[in-house]
Amino acid sequence: MRVVVVGSGVAGAAVAHHLSRRGARVVVDDARAGVATAAGAGIVSPWATADPALFALAGPAAGYYPELVAALAEDTDEPTSYSVVGGLVVGRDEGELREVHRRVAARAAEHPAAGEASLLDPAQARARFPVLDQGLSAVHVGGGARVDGRQVRASLLDAARRRGAELRTGTAALAVGGVRVDGEPLGADAVVVAAGAWSTELVAPLGTTLPVAPQRGQITHLEVPWDTSRWPVVSPLGSGHYLLAFPGGRVVAGATRETGSGFDHRVTAAGQLEVLEQALTVAPGLHDATLLETRVGFRPATPDGLPVLGPLPGRPDVFLATGFGPVGLTIAPLAGALVADLVLGEEPRLDVRPYAPSRFGPTSGPFVG
Repeated sequence: MRVVVVGSGVAGAAVAHHLSRRGARVVVDDARAGVATAAGAGIVSPWATADPALFALAGPAAGYYPELVAALAEDTDEPTSYSVVGGLVVGRDEGELREVHRRVAARAAEHPAAGEASLLDPAQARARFPVLDQGLSAVHVGGGARVDGRQVRASLLDAARRRGAELRTGTAALAVGGVRVDGEPLGADAVVVAAGAWSTELVAPLGTTLPVAPQRGQITHLEVPWDTSRWPVVSPLGSGHYLLAFPGGRVVAGATRETGSGFDHRVTAAGQLEVLEQALTVAPGLHDATLLETRVGFRPATPDGLPVLGPLPGRPDVFLATGFGPVGLTIAPLAGALVADLVLGEEPRLDVRPYAPSRFGPTSGPFVG
C-alpha cells in the first residue's frame, strides 16, 4: 500500500512512523516543516484538565508516550527529549486546588501514567520550581512530562525514513488519484492530510469546507543561571498560560491564544506583554531572566476544541489528522497511530468516532483534479 502524508509536523510524522513501521510505502511531503510543532512548548500533562471530552483522548495519549519512545529507540538514534519531570497546578484558592487533586487522583486509578497526586504548600511548591511566587500552593502531579516538539518530530521522521519512507519538500496539492508536489503527480492508494492549520486550504479543491482555522500562539524562551533540568511543568489555575523548563537554564513561557489571527507570523507588542506579564505574575523570580527568543506557531483550532481524525465524508481514500489546538504535542503521536489503523483498514485501539470529520456535516463534494 502506498500512502502520501501531507504535513510533517508531529501529527504527520507520527502517521508516517506508524505506517512505515507496519510495511506501508510512505511519502511525506511538507513545505512548511511543522510550523506549530516547531513553536510548541511540549507539555504532556493532561491529568488535571476539566474537559472530559478532551481528556478521553488526551489521557490515553499521554500514557502512550513511553510505548512510543521504546518503539522509536528500535529504529533511530534521534532523541525524543521526552522526560517525566512532574507537573504543578498552582493557585491561591485552596478549594479549587483540592478539587484538582481529587480529579487527578481519581484518574490515576485508570491511568497509572498520571502518577501520584499530592497537595503542596507554597514552600513545597517553590522547592520544586524555585522562581514561583511565594503565595502559590500547588497540586503536584507525578506523571507530568515535557517534550521538545522539534526533537520528537525529528525522531519520528528519522524512524520512518529508516523504515523506507521518502521525505520530500514541496508545495502539495490534492489531485485525482493522489497528490501533486510542485506539479509532479504522486500516485497513492490513500492520502493523509496532516497539515495543521493549512489542512483547510488543502482539502478545499475536494469541495470540502473544513472548520479548522489558525490560532496564533506566541511563546517566549528565557534563560536563567540555574540547573533547570528537573523543574516541573507549571499550569496556573484558570489560565491557558504555562511555564516549563528544559536543561541548560531554558524556561519557556506561553502562550497567547489568538483566535482569528490568520497566518500572521509577527511577534506583537501586545502578545509579548501578555506572555511576560502572566509569566512574571506566577514566577516573579524570572524578572532578571534573559529573553532569548519568541516563537510563533499556528495551532489548528476547531469549533468544538477536538481534533479531526478519519476519512472525509464520501472520500474513503482521504484521511485527516489535524485540529489538535493547543494540545498537539500531547495528542498527535497517539492520533497518528489511530489514523494509521484507519488507513490500513484496521480497528483503532480507541473509539475515534467523536473525532470524525463527518461530525461537521456532509462537507465533501466531487474531486477536482
